[in-house]
Amino acid sequence: MKADPDLSAWITSRAIEDVECVVPDISGIARGKILPGGKFIDAYASHGLRIPEIVFMQTVTGDYPDEDNVSDEAVPDIHLEPDPASVRIVPWYEEATAIVICDAVYDDGRPVDISPRHVLRRIIELYAEKGWRPIVAPELEFFFVKVNTNPDLPLERPVGMSGREESGRQAYGIEAANEFDPVTEDIYKYCEAMNIDIDTLAHEAGAAQFEINFNHGDPLDLADQVFLFKRAVRQAALRHDVYATFMAKPHEDEPGSSMHIHQSVVDAKTGRNLFATRSGKNTALFNHHIGGLQKHMVAAMPMFAPNVNSYRRLVPDLDAPINTHWGHDNRTVGLRVPHSGPSNRRVENRVSGADANPYLAIAASLACGYVGMVDKIKPGKPVEGSAYRYAHGLPQHLSDALNRLNHAKPLKHALGERFVQALATVKNHEIGQYQKVISSWERENLLLNV
Repeated sequence: MKADPDLSAWITSRAIEDVECVVPDISGIARGKILPGGKFIDAYASHGLRIPEIVFMQTVTGDYPDEDNVSDEAVPDIHLEPDPASVRIVPWYEEATAIVICDAVYDDGRPVDISPRHVLRRIIELYAEKGWRPIVAPELEFFFVKVNTNPDLPLERPVGMSGREESGRQAYGIEAANEFDPVTEDIYKYCEAMNIDIDTLAHEAGAAQFEINFNHGDPLDLADQVFLFKRAVRQAALRHDVYATFMAKPHEDEPGSSMHIHQSVVDAKTGRNLFATRSGKNTALFNHHIGGLQKHMVAAMPMFAPNVNSYRRLVPDLDAPINTHWGHDNRTVGLRVPHSGPSNRRVENRVSGADANPYLAIAASLACGYVGMVDKIKPGKPVEGSAYRYAHGLPQHLSDALNRLNHAKPLKHALGERFVQALATVKNHEIGQYQKVISSWERENLLLNV
């Protein structure tokens, strides 16, 4: 990739003092380097931005797995290639600071295949080879909580503008949302400054829980936006002495937080939605896309629910699915088809959690649909009424999900065998670390009773 003179001009014209060069790791955490503006321009021109490949093998705690069965060399360096389309101002610093998301390549120019951004590019390219172009629109939920510096204590509800904690559940409540107007106003300001194309904001079912909808568009661009949005929300909350969390299940007595992914496929040349006929009927390609999601999304769960906490969200009657059934405008199923006209026919994947890496969740969701379209997988019949009356078909633990992914050959082939191996290595290490922790429930109920 050649240096883009426009990127250097962008940095110079805005008198940028520092540039954050970042890549999303497997957990979706920003890793990278911070350079003075002038040094960034020099390094960008000479392809001198390097970082160890093993950053893509870090766990959510920043540790490295004890066994390195992915890299053939002793911690090789890779090149960071800034994507000019991703550069943005970072609005919460006093100094003029920019952030640019980078692709990762080896010395010979090959993409780093365990990079989450490359995994999504890989799936988009599979669609392009068929003359298809995927379109996505994420919906992301999160909670505001009181500042908590002791992880042994449960999270508490924050105090809003009224000076009181929220009581009950105020889904879509306007006054409940107004309680946190100072924070959400900063969120919108940050998103405008960073060209993050968010749409509506609504109070969700949980106490101090919100949902932001993104406008539909290119999957890579939307993944970039979600990646940056999470950080912007956390920074805005900190300005007002509260935490914003994207944990899938931060409260034991509240609904969890999801990242619903609306997805459709259009003709790459004409832009026509391939999921519906001109008269509005579902096409065979639409049915096969849903069939692929139904068949393979269980194996893709390590990307939809990547943490041990993720599976606490997937329980009945709390706005989360428990199986891969589909239905029309049905919020109890894993795959919902909203009422829509032919031009915006889509399917909503409701399984993915807010804690998911957006690059991997979108890649996995599109990969499942792609395999279904290529293999012409037929879906089951749409569900009418509650899907909670059917069996819990999703894995209930991360270890079960990793085992299903290990045996899913079509999905592993689409995502890349080496990436899947890296993901399993990182997540198995995290499971091992979690298993060492003794919880308060165990101390409370087992200490003197067994």
